[in-house]
Formats: sequence, structure tokens, C-alpha cells
Amino acid sequence: MKKIEAIVKPFRLDDVREALSSIGVTGITVTEVKGFGRQKGHTELYRGAEYIVDFLPKVKLEIIVTDAQVDTCIEAIIQSARTGKIGDGKIFVTSVERVIRIRTGETDADAI
Repeated sequence: MKKIEAIVKPFRLDDVREALSSIGVTGITVTEVKGFGRQKGHTELYRGAEYIVDFLPKVKLEIIVTDAQVDTCIEAIIQSARTGKIGDGKIFVTSVERVIRIRTGETDADAI
């Protein structure tokens, strides 16, 4: 099993969710986060004062999938989150040793 963490632009969330649903991904955890990379920040004007916004709003998706679903899931995220502009995000894939569904006690692939 693998854990896929994807950091994407907030306005792409619905497209990514629909793409993942269409390939059979049933569970996603979404967290609103802030960060910056090459995109850096930007300058804004508020009540006549200029200030720098260093951390930009992003959305972090966490998805646990079987090894067989990893490549399909990654491709769905890339296709639905890509705008072609800087700051589209990143995808991280890590191994998961165990998954346990608290309600039923199911484990591993059955718990996904």
C-alpha cells in the first residue's frame, strides 16, 4: 500500500476529486495548508498599504491506495491539477505498513 500526498491549488480541488472518483478512489483526506516554493509569494495592496504574502494557500490531499492503483492515481492527479503555470504543486508517494478501520477492525487493503 502507498500513501499519496498531493499539494495542489485550491481551485483545482473539485477537478482532482472528480478525477479520483472516476478511477475508483473512495477516500480522500483534504487539508487547507499554506506554503511556498519556486512560486515565492506576491505583493498585495490593503487599505493603501503594500504588504508581502509569503505563504500561498494550497490544498493537501492524502490518499491511501493499493500498489496497483498508484500510477493510475498519480496520472489522474497530474491531469486534473495541472494548469501549466508555476505553483501547480507536488506529489509525494510513501509506503504504508498497516491500515486498520476502527469501526470494523478490517486491516490493510480491506480497510482502504
